[in-house]
Amino acid sequence: MNDLKKIWHTAKTDSLPNSNEIIRMNKKFRNQKLIKKTALIIAALILTATMIVVVFIYKSTMFTTRIGEGCIIIAGIILAYTNINSIGRFYRFKDYDNKEFLKFLVQTRLNQIYYHQKTQVTALVFCSIGLLLYLFEFACKHTFFGIIAYAITIIYILILWLIIRPRAFRKQTEKLNKTINKLEQLSKEL
Repeated sequence: MNDLKKIWHTAKTDSLPNSNEIIRMNKKFRNQKLIKKTALIIAALILTATMIVVVFIYKSTMFTTRIGEGCIIIAGIILAYTNINSIGRFYRFKDYDNKEFLKFLVQTRLNQIYYHQKTQVTALVFCSIGLLLYLFEFACKHTFFGIIAYAITIIYILILWLIIRPRAFRKQTEKLNKTINKLEQLSKEL
């Protein structure tokens, strides 16, 4: 019994965060996500509303422009809707204990993967097609500037799909995995 007591008292716990630090980490994670999601929802709604106003103000002569506008509006609605659903999940998130917070983070990771593979792809396809169709009328009227606009737009879309999107997903995944690993290590040590 004394040996067990000795081992217990000699265990190093310096690297373990205390309960206040864990609560602070939970709140910080929740608040950061709520702020980011709220800002994204507001931006999506403003941009979608702007596009709807453009539909009524700009009198296009080609049907492709209207299809492009519709695709861009659909992309904005998808972005706002998915983040509204997600914000509800984070809003209900309170001061969980370690196991509940860990389960919440694992579910967040699964949601993040689904969003990256399905939802974000769908929204970006609508937005990319919408943007290219929207510019078609301009390209037909002003051939030289239209070619330049299309070239810039295609380069932008390729950079978005091939560089920015994967890099952002990788950074978010690394950050989330780091938090999950830290909590799993803490749970094992406790």
